Amino acid sequence: MKIIGFNFTKVNVEKESNDFKDLKIESNVDIESVEEAKSDIISKESLIEVRFRYVISYSPNIAKVDLKGILLLMVDSKEFKSFMKSWKDKEIFPSEYKVMLFNVILKKSNIKALQLEDEMGLPLHIPLPTVKDIKK
Repeated sequence: MKIIGFNFTKVNVEKESNDFKDLKIESNVDIESVEEAKSDIISKESLIEVRFRYVISYSPNIAKVDLKGILLLMVDSKEFKSFMKSWKDKEIFPSEYKVMLFNVILKKSNIKALQLEDEMGLPLHIPLPTVKDIKK
């Protein structure tokens, strides 16, 4: 399996309040659909289109980062059948691909979310490395 494409189809951030008292930040990844994709260029391999949504909620009613996107996978016909059967039967990814796919989605989405949070003056949903003075 090879990842041959990743695109965001929706990038939205809404800030309702600057009051960060009692702030709770929660994030969630949902796989919205998994379907066969068609291509005029690639004919020997099968393509799978994975549509996802990544939401970061700042509660109570402070802000929301909402990202949707598409991950395009190229697989051979044997992998394709196994992958699609697993999705259609149980709506889960085959275990050998699950971690890799979620890590790609999280990596790309977290980078975009951090940029949006910084631009909107929101607390970052994940801590960044910092330098501390060790002389104190």
